[in-house]
Amino acid sequence: MQAPFLAQCINAAHTANARGEFSASVDWCNQALHLAPDLPEAWYNLGIALRGLGNRSEAIAALERARTRTLNSADAQNNIGLQLIELGALAEAERCLNRALVLAPHYAFAHSNMGKLRVKQQRFDDAESSFRKAIQLQPDLAVAYVNLGGALNSKRNFLAAEAACRKATELDPRLPDAWRNRANALAGLRHYGAAADCCERCLELDPNAKFIRGAMLHNRMKICDWTSFERDLDRLLRSIGRGEKASYPFPVLGLAADPAIQRKAAELYAADEFPPNPDLGPIAKRYRHDKIRVGYYSADFRNHVVSILMAEVFELHDKDRFELFGFAFGQESQDEMRQRVSAAFGTLIDVRNKSDREIAELSRELEIDIAIDLGGFTENCRMGIFSLRAAPIQVSYIGYLGTLGTPCIDYLIADKTIIPEEHRLHYSEKIAYVPSYQANDSKRIISDRMFTREELGLPATGFVFCNFNNNYKITPEIFDGWMRILGQVDGSILFLYADNDTSASNLRKEAELRSIDPKRIVFGARLPTPEYLARYRAVDLFLDTHPYNAGTTASDALWVGAPLLTRMGESFASRVAASLLNAVGSPELITTSQEEYEARAVELASEPECLARIREKLARNRLSTPLFDTPVFTRNLEAAYMSMYERHRADLPAEDIDIGW
Repeated sequence: MQAPFLAQCINAAHTANARGEFSASVDWCNQALHLAPDLPEAWYNLGIALRGLGNRSEAIAALERARTRTLNSADAQNNIGLQLIELGALAEAERCLNRALVLAPHYAFAHSNMGKLRVKQQRFDDAESSFRKAIQLQPDLAVAYVNLGGALNSKRNFLAAEAACRKATELDPRLPDAWRNRANALAGLRHYGAAADCCERCLELDPNAKFIRGAMLHNRMKICDWTSFERDLDRLLRSIGRGEKASYPFPVLGLAADPAIQRKAAELYAADEFPPNPDLGPIAKRYRHDKIRVGYYSADFRNHVVSILMAEVFELHDKDRFELFGFAFGQESQDEMRQRVSAAFGTLIDVRNKSDREIAELSRELEIDIAIDLGGFTENCRMGIFSLRAAPIQVSYIGYLGTLGTPCIDYLIADKTIIPEEHRLHYSEKIAYVPSYQANDSKRIISDRMFTREELGLPATGFVFCNFNNNYKITPEIFDGWMRILGQVDGSILFLYADNDTSASNLRKEAELRSIDPKRIVFGARLPTPEYLARYRAVDLFLDTHPYNAGTTASDALWVGAPLLTRMGESFASRVAASLLNAVGSPELITTSQEEYEARAVELASEPECLARIREKLARNRLSTPLFDTPVFTRNLEAAYMSMYERHRADLPAEDIDIGW
């Protein structure tokens, strides 16, 4: 009787796991183990169930028991290895997969899973080799093509990635991940419409596909395709509200004005992808260093907005009190900004090919006191470094405009415009308040070139409104407002930046639908930075986006002296431009409703004397107010670091910090 009952228990546990009924699976596994403590199938299913319940260490232990009881089964070692990869137990997974390949050197699935492991280890060339070996052994193995596409995406070889994923969909069109990875490849190729279509196909196959609904809408926003915007947005926000893993956090910043929804999206993503990982253990308290060791971690130490904003801060750090370390990942670059940033650091370490664990271990070996993540949930996110604890104090700044929703980050740097006291509940981090939030580079060169309107494609006369933000920040609501503004200001022009032809075409169509001549929208080309800045001299008023404000673009305009009108909301991303305007002494350009925003734009366009006075004030304030006073900003930032460090040295928990004026 025992054998049939054991089979019943294992079948029931397997079924419960497949249905997500993990507690029930644990009960069935325990019944089986009570009768047969060495039954590997019971330990394996128990590991899956415990993983589903979030009990990571217990899941790894259960799978380890399954491993030791199946050392002569290539299938079992392969399957256990795959589960361990999903748990982030990479050393244990490698042991399993190596064993599987010793037992069965031509086992295509094991080679494919070894490739998945190499991706997790950031060894993308080795991953590609493993996937290609699997395909060589089994040319019709669709999942190997799916995984190969993912690895090639990580290498930014998007053309080859798309081809691999397309092959996977031809072999088996029912694989949701094939469509997901193909969408990522197409987005990398800037074929955003096709990427959105692939996301939609993924959702048709798996309505619960993690984070894909937000990716679909984000791709459509990149080409200003609003044909199903209201429906898609409603579904997305409802899904997040129900606690579903519907979107990566970043797209939500530009879609949801509600900071509670933004926090929820971040928490869901962080808990799923980057839960606190205790594998390296706690960091032992150290002797005080002569200098506080600050590590900056970024994929963007290159010609990117993060480095454009931070370069002078790195240069001005007090090297007598702080020792700086840069940890560089992301795409390789040796451009001028990379060289400038590298010169500013005492040490800039290329960690592109290191795993999250290896980077966290290196950070601990270097005894970093404060680890500053400059990227958050943006491209090339490496939050796994911080889930392992790279340093006793971990901080988020500048790259991601919102909460990261994880206990792994202790502090978020902001100012009181961006996060007033009544908004504190929307942030999981403690807030390090500095007088002015955004770092800036006061060395930025503006070309002497004086563009004519003809050179820029602008008509000879007419008031010029502009917005040079990324296209995904343009929502139908804000565009409606822009068109109403154009309708009230005769002969006015809207000067935009379009990073692809489709978005320009769609925006012209949207203008026509709102009874505005599409010729009144002019699109500017990408220019070298000094000329791009000089172009702002030709505009009269920058109209900000909402709920995702201009950030670097706003400081660009203000650096040149172009007035910027913003609509301030409740979320971090919707208050950044207001922070900049307060820091440059121009609060009169901050509005708090769509109606006020539109009325103020029309008023400024109709009163040239008023606008001229604002321009004069901006020119006067540029170098005498906090916004572009990088030395003062750096001292305030260092004061925040000192306060964090002293709290830690005194064994005090992280708390809000306020660095006054």
